[in-house]
Amino acid sequence: MHACVCVRDVFQLGVEVSWEQTSKMLRFQSREKSQRDTTFLTVKLLQALGSKTPDGGWGWVVVFGAFVSIGFSYAFPKALTMYFKEIQRHFGVSYSQIAWVSSIMLAVMYAGGPVSSVLVNRYGSRPVVITGGLMCSVSMVAASFSSTITHLYICVGIVGGLGLSFNLQPSLTIIGKYFQVRRPIANGLAMAGSPVFLCTLAPLNQFLFERFGWRGSFFILGAMLLNCCVAGSLMRPLNDGGIPRPETNGTAKPCENRTQVPNKAKKNCFHSVTCFMDLSLFRHRGFIIYLIGNMLMFFGFFAPMIFLAPYAKHRGMDEYSAASLLSALALVDMFARPGTGLLANTARVRPRIQYLFSFAITYNGVCHLLCPLASGYWGLVVYAVCYGVVYGMVCALLFECLMDVVGPSKFSSAVGLVTIFECCPVLLGPPIAGALVDMFGDYSYMFYMCGSVMLCAGLFLFVMNYYNYRRKDAARRLRENGTELVERNVDTEIKRGDSRTSEHTQGGDGQKQIQGVDSGTLGGRSETEDIPV
Repeated sequence: MHACVCVRDVFQLGVEVSWEQTSKMLRFQSREKSQRDTTFLTVKLLQALGSKTPDGGWGWVVVFGAFVSIGFSYAFPKALTMYFKEIQRHFGVSYSQIAWVSSIMLAVMYAGGPVSSVLVNRYGSRPVVITGGLMCSVSMVAASFSSTITHLYICVGIVGGLGLSFNLQPSLTIIGKYFQVRRPIANGLAMAGSPVFLCTLAPLNQFLFERFGWRGSFFILGAMLLNCCVAGSLMRPLNDGGIPRPETNGTAKPCENRTQVPNKAKKNCFHSVTCFMDLSLFRHRGFIIYLIGNMLMFFGFFAPMIFLAPYAKHRGMDEYSAASLLSALALVDMFARPGTGLLANTARVRPRIQYLFSFAITYNGVCHLLCPLASGYWGLVVYAVCYGVVYGMVCALLFECLMDVVGPSKFSSAVGLVTIFECCPVLLGPPIAGALVDMFGDYSYMFYMCGSVMLCAGLFLFVMNYYNYRRKDAARRLRENGTELVERNVDTEIKRGDSRTSEHTQGGDGQKQIQGVDSGTLGGRSETEDIPV
């Protein structure tokens, strides 16, 4: 029953399978029919067939480059909160106004996803990441000469956010090209860059602030961001030996359909967009569920991290104690991300990885709801530790779950589409939280708001993913019942192919054998295509 489904999954990944490999694949599946789900079986098939994806080698160097790039992308907007109190006093602005700096930076980082996707599909990950590193460096150096808060919005928020977008999305995409079997582990290690850099940047920023002030610190941070260019240079394009992707790395046209249009001037805007972005994802049920849940989650995702240090200072703690909370959170997050990657890669969890993601979001909301009950420094340390665990789980699973939904071939377009929709809640979440602090003069309402939003998002994903899995299981059973005849035909072709192979080795003509394989394979694939919605 599982044969055609798993053969289809391997072909969707773009693996070229010969006749001998097809026979080996089907014989392997006959021994694995006791598996509860065919997703993990597909991974085993790739191992048995020797998939062309490296799953190691230079891929670990690429993971290190992504570790640095993602670390700066996620940790940098949070680490800048150490300067907010001084900048607020320097320019005479409110909590809500100063929160717009990180909010705009994060929103532009997400809104730049489609632009980054187009550039990655056209030129590859390496030049895009190097360009992003240069933009981030220039933005921080220019911000050190700012005379108004508006200048910070432009330099740090817009230019710096777009540079971080060019660092984030290409790093996530290239990991999917280098890894398949070990992809959850590779993603977990790469995403661990965020807590490592946050743990380092929080005390470093406090040290730089005391020695050089916020202007001198911004200038030094601009020089540090040039390390993103070094990280980008490590992302060598995978031209040979990898699973084919729709990316061209600048060697071919990004859209094959252009050959069907005789006159380029007659192409409309929609056709131009579809050449770079796969808009058919909006008909994918799992993608829509993921998108709605994430948009709701991001309204309360970043605000507690941004206001944690100011909240500690509001409770009467000194500068280093407030910075140590971020360091404790980042230290726990550092181990939570690769640990979550190992857990997500197990046979029992990976077929239902969306449930783990939903649990992490729900647990995150519960932590924020309980934060106002923490008293004293050690109470906030306990909150920071619990927050670090669930924050690391969410970040480690965020893009892995998206790749699980849409597959590696559509991941680049999916990231671009998701980030453009997420930029709105990312932009509005922290200022709304800051407005609550200004309105009530208390941070508790901000934590209640963020916790309630994330709790609702987690419960929504739990219910909808349960519904989606039920629909997918029902469709799979229907396909299996309807493809029994196809499986018998495939078995017949295997027997005929084995006999033809022996005849071919004795001098017979093997051309008909190849045609038999192609017809049998295509028949199996056409009968087992996924119904997205």
